Amino acid sequence: MTRLEKLQEFLKADPQDSFTRYAIGLEYRAMQDMFKAIEIFEALVATDPGYVATYYQLADCYRQIKDKAKAKDAYQKGILQARAAQDLHAANELAMAMDELEDED
Repeated sequence: MTRLEKLQEFLKADPQDSFTRYAIGLEYRAMQDMFKAIEIFEALVATDPGYVATYYQLADCYRQIKDKAKAKDAYQKGILQARAAQDLHAANELAMAMDELEDED
C-alpha cells in the first residue's frame, strides 16, 4: 500500500481531518500532480480556512503551473489568516514568498 493509499484510508475514517487532507495534497504535489494538489488544497481552504500551512503549498502549486495571479491571491489570503491566528512567523514566511514571486518578473 502506498503512502497516498494509506492517507486515503485515514481520510475515510475521518473525512474532516484537515491534517490528513493536507498530507494528501502534499503527496499529489510530490508526485508532480499540481492540478490534483490544487484541488485538494482549495477544498481544504474552503472547509478549514484557518489551516494556514495550506496557503503556502497552494500558492506554490500555482507557481509551478505559472499562475502568478492565483499564487499571489493564495499568499495574501494566507497572510490574513496567519495574522488572524496571531501566527506572525507564518505571516512573515508567506509575505517573503509573495515578495519572491513578485521578483520573478
